[in-house]
Amino acid sequence: MELIEDIDSLKTPPTAGVITIGNFDGVHKGHQALFHRVTELAKQDNATAIAMTFEPHPLKALGNNGPPLITRKDQKTELIAAAGMDTLIYIPFTRAFAAITAHDFVKDILLDRLGMKAIVVGPDYTFGKNREGDVPFLKEMAAEYHFEVIIPDWVMGADSGSKRISSTKIRELVMEGRVDETQPFLGRHYQIRGKVIKGRERGGSQLGFPTANIKLHDELCPKMGVYAVTVETTTGTFNGVANIGYSPTFDDHLFTIEVHILDFCQDLYGTRIRVNMVERLRDEIKFPDIKALSTQILADIKNARKILV
Repeated sequence: MELIEDIDSLKTPPTAGVITIGNFDGVHKGHQALFHRVTELAKQDNATAIAMTFEPHPLKALGNNGPPLITRKDQKTELIAAAGMDTLIYIPFTRAFAAITAHDFVKDILLDRLGMKAIVVGPDYTFGKNREGDVPFLKEMAAEYHFEVIIPDWVMGADSGSKRISSTKIRELVMEGRVDETQPFLGRHYQIRGKVIKGRERGGSQLGFPTANIKLHDELCPKMGVYAVTVETTTGTFNGVANIGYSPTFDDHLFTIEVHILDFCQDLYGTRIRVNMVERLRDEIKFPDIKALSTQILADIKNARKILV
């Protein structure tokens, strides 16, 4: 996949572009359906399958806090590439970009620079200054400039009843610790990433369960508690148990993310790992002593092994 982070560097537009546009936070099944439709059309018409997204998130760029991101830039890029897109364009979202009219965005950027032949967007898509552009506006421009507008139906999450897949719903589930319920929306387990750093060095010496302490890379952190996880390292993927929170038994009030990787004895310090959140096991609990905590960790590991079979 070609990655473009400066659209001005694109000297020659594609001969024909099939484009989808959005924030694509989470790259969930709804987004994946858009990418699938784009790649199908591009293949049929010998065109370029193009995804356009924004960095930073528009709400953050305009001075609002914005939501915590489900997928930061590196993971979003990987997932869009895996969806089969030919080109991914990151548009730097600035106040100047936000001031571009809907007409100029379509004419100057999508048509003139990207050679748009067709656009695939969701039913609620809006764009341009003050969000003046929408699906009816796109269709008006399509009649004038001769491109196709394709609006797929909403995608519902499998095993989620009639719930429409949305980034908002996924954030809600993660923050509530209901990580197992995100899988039908994402098509994968929710993942956090981070660098393994020196911790308080008590997992192995005091508890008998060595842990990898993670400096979190992601914005969206699951609810505090203990989780069954799988861990992607530089040498393979392993099962594990993760604790997110303040380790109240030790009463030192430091927030940590610690992962005990099952049947694993390699040194991970300084490496980056990816932790797939499979299922929440329990809340954090303050135990009367280290022995009681160790006994509970043994039970957590036993439960995790059953879940991760």
